Amino acid sequence: MKSKRNISKTDKRRIEVVSYNSNWKDMYKEESEKIKNILNDIIIDIHHIGSTAIPGIKAKPVIDILVEVKDIEGVDQYNHKMKELGYEAMGEYGIPKRRFFRKGENNRTHHIHIFQTGNEEIERHINFKEYLITHPDKSREYSKLKEKLANKYTYDVENYTNCKSDFIKEIDRKAKLRRK
Repeated sequence: MKSKRNISKTDKRRIEVVSYNSNWKDMYKEESEKIKNILNDIIIDIHHIGSTAIPGIKAKPVIDILVEVKDIEGVDQYNHKMKELGYEAMGEYGIPKRRFFRKGENNRTHHIHIFQTGNEEIERHINFKEYLITHPDKSREYSKLKEKLANKYTYDVENYTNCKSDFIKEIDRKAKLRRK
């Protein structure tokens, strides 16, 4: 999956993939409560997604949170409250009908992906996570791939992301077949 984001060529963040940290689950819970308090009027559900949600695999130490809301357009009115929590509002950030927030500038700690209920990205992200949790061989393979790519593309976010795309597409396809 080629990156849909417009990644800046000057983005020189270091890509670091670290061993699984059992504190990631608690970090998600803590942050999700803060987000629920802010988006209380429009939130439907909230999920821990991404590699930090998959026990035992290596990951960039950034907590990915998926928020399902009633109305995606309504999210924008909460940007100032999200800023008070330390988040930068990025708008759609390359994915239509999404709102993306990041926390931590060059030392990212959290990413929030917000979609309106019914958006296929919600199910895709959840299915990807669940598939890897229930298929430890594939989660180990993904972990090794990310570690290899982080070593190869230490300061190249675009190539790191793009080189994972074939694996991600494969898992998305398998997860979708499993759900049918």
